[in-house]
Amino acid sequence: MGEDVRLRAVVALAQAMAAAHTPREFWRAAALGACEGLDGSFAALSVWERDHGRLKVLVNAGDRAVGEEEFPDSETYPVHQFPEITEFLHEQWAGGGEPDAWVETAADPVPTGRVTGLRRRGRGCCVVAPIVLHGRAWGELYVARPPEQKPFTRADADFATVLAAVVAAGIAQAERLEEVRKLAFTDPLTGLANRRAVDTRLDEAIERYRADGSVVSLMVCDLNGLKHVNDTHGHAVGDRLLERFGSVLSRCGAMLPGALAARLGGDEFCLLTVGPTADEVVAVAEELCVRAAELELGEGVACGVASTGDPIGPLRSARRLFRLADAAQYRAKADRSSKPVVAGRDGTVIRLADAPPGARDRRRFRDAPPTGPLPAEPDAPEGRGP
Repeated sequence: MGEDVRLRAVVALAQAMAAAHTPREFWRAAALGACEGLDGSFAALSVWERDHGRLKVLVNAGDRAVGEEEFPDSETYPVHQFPEITEFLHEQWAGGGEPDAWVETAADPVPTGRVTGLRRRGRGCCVVAPIVLHGRAWGELYVARPPEQKPFTRADADFATVLAAVVAAGIAQAERLEEVRKLAFTDPLTGLANRRAVDTRLDEAIERYRADGSVVSLMVCDLNGLKHVNDTHGHAVGDRLLERFGSVLSRCGAMLPGALAARLGGDEFCLLTVGPTADEVVAVAEELCVRAAELELGEGVACGVASTGDPIGPLRSARRLFRLADAAQYRAKADRSSKPVVAGRDGTVIRLADAPPGARDRRRFRDAPPTGPLPAEPDAPEGRGP
């Protein structure tokens, strides 16, 4: 294979990986690009799961044998059966070399794990190229040919090393993009989800509620006393209080399968669930209030809950569920309640949430007396903003 052909193969591989939109598309592009570049019939991409001591196959591309899945869920191989990925590579690096690819054939006299695999699947030879990322073995690129095709040469192994380096660069870029995506939906101080993530998930939750009636619940919390902590001890201590409460919220949220814990901004947090009953969510909200009151700093939390499992009226938008939970939280703030206030179980919350914007001034709750009902307010047409 000429240099121009191989250069085009490198470019095509890089372009195909860059065009991928999902991890599976990326894995397939990497495997197929390497397979075509090396004139193989089959290729696989595997990752070394160090914590489990195994190679996990991410994708099988090309001419798959019987039983081989394109994206296998559980095709793994213990690394002690394939010591090259661990021992050989470190020996190479220790000697000042690079982790070069190597060739194995079905006719090799020593029946290694890969030789046995070649024979079992009717393949003639393979080239294995380690994928190195951030100075560590990440996994391997495996390309095979059928018995009737000419075996791989040393020159092919050298080119496989180049292709593996291109794949490693693509993986690094994909990881950076994933980190950027994660940051876009993550609160940097607490590590919880942010408001953008909540809005996205809440829209999806409401669609599911409409489709199959799944219970959707939203808990909105306001951390009491943050301003006093900031004024008295400084914002660094206030940030630690926010982080600590975020950990408490995450721990309580773990009691509800699939819950999303988020910081909305400032001293406001929320927990979104799909599936658990309203009573289960309220029980967790009560636990959260107890744990928040036990924090060394701060003054507990004002917590409001709104759930489609309670009598809250028609829900034609995610916005209304948010208004209900928000109004319940402000009611808890007004009453200085040590327990959550629940929309549909408190007679004033729904009226507050559905009142016209001018009448629904939530800020009045901050200095409101702890007792006394809200004045009667007219219902607003569904769909009005907060």
